[in-house]
Amino acid sequence: MRKQPTHLHLGRRTALGLVTAGLAAPFIRPSFAQAAWPEQTTIPDSLKGTGEVRIATFGGTMQDTQIKAYFEPFEKLSGIKVRAFPGSDPTKVKAMVETGNVEWDMAQLSRGSIMNLMKIGDYFEKIDYSLVDDGVGQEYRFEYGLEMLVWAQVLAYRTDAFKGAKPTGWADFWDTKKFPGERAMFGTNSGGWPEMEFALMAAGVPADKLYPLDVDKALASYEKIKKDVVKWWDTGAVPTQLLTDREVTMTTVWNGRMAALQAAGVPAAINWNQGLLKRDAWGIPKNAKNKVNAQKFVAYSTMAIPQARVALGIPYGSVNNKSNEFIPAARLEVLPSAPAIKSQLVNYNYDWWIANREVVIPKFNKWLLS
Repeated sequence: MRKQPTHLHLGRRTALGLVTAGLAAPFIRPSFAQAAWPEQTTIPDSLKGTGEVRIATFGGTMQDTQIKAYFEPFEKLSGIKVRAFPGSDPTKVKAMVETGNVEWDMAQLSRGSIMNLMKIGDYFEKIDYSLVDDGVGQEYRFEYGLEMLVWAQVLAYRTDAFKGAKPTGWADFWDTKKFPGERAMFGTNSGGWPEMEFALMAAGVPADKLYPLDVDKALASYEKIKKDVVKWWDTGAVPTQLLTDREVTMTTVWNGRMAALQAAGVPAAINWNQGLLKRDAWGIPKNAKNKVNAQKFVAYSTMAIPQARVALGIPYGSVNNKSNEFIPAARLEVLPSAPAIKSQLVNYNYDWWIANREVVIPKFNKWLLS
């Protein structure tokens, strides 16, 4: 899509809310049933209050998890009622602020979406970090938002396709002789940003030297695999369905979709190495009616236990370094925030994409059509 760089999130929202029948295995697995989730029994008095807070989310399974993980507990502990609204979108935030009819007190967006709006106007409140738990990493904090959920864009492959061989990075994704079969990659049909980082790592650029991206080198790398990419996907359901139907042997994918795929018995796996570490964030629209309560919820939802509860409900990671203490080792094995996995991922540079997308996207689209 695109209006703003929510590209990934609108697609993920669709993926979470419109799970196809063939991949409808639950995100909440029996071994991580809600009865075993850790409980937050007290909160600081500074997070208590009255009234309500209106929260826009991406809906679907994500919102279902959020309701159980921290909406309902926050209500009980704080005295503040939570009202959830599926369908978060930066264009809606923009319109609300400009018309003065701000219907949401906070919204689930990407760091990129928030920063992109702040480039053209004053659309968000500053986050009150005096309320935020010190376990939340500095890398997740920015002036007008707080990242609150970690996910990854990674390589996925059919485990029955290569006679036991396993791809270990993007050079293998590009190597169709050693790892034969057709591929799928994320495109720009929905207004998204292409996976140029993957093209560059396939060409030998070290992960810590990616930014600023060498766009021409990325396109030259893409050229080597273009004929093997049968689908440039834009919603999370597509790559997993392609793997299920054996239409591709390898694809890029959002890690959360793979849990359902594997639970459905499809012989497929993730290679975490050289994946992109991405994040969702809370933003508080400018002049939100209940902005004080929103600040309190931002702080509560990023405490260690609420973060752990979300990670137990859906396979996305925590931004609070203390959350891992409350997550079983078996669950950490599938979370992008687990130390062993996070160390293999590349921190996605939203700043670079915000600054360069208006030049890069048309250039990529022109190449794709050539």
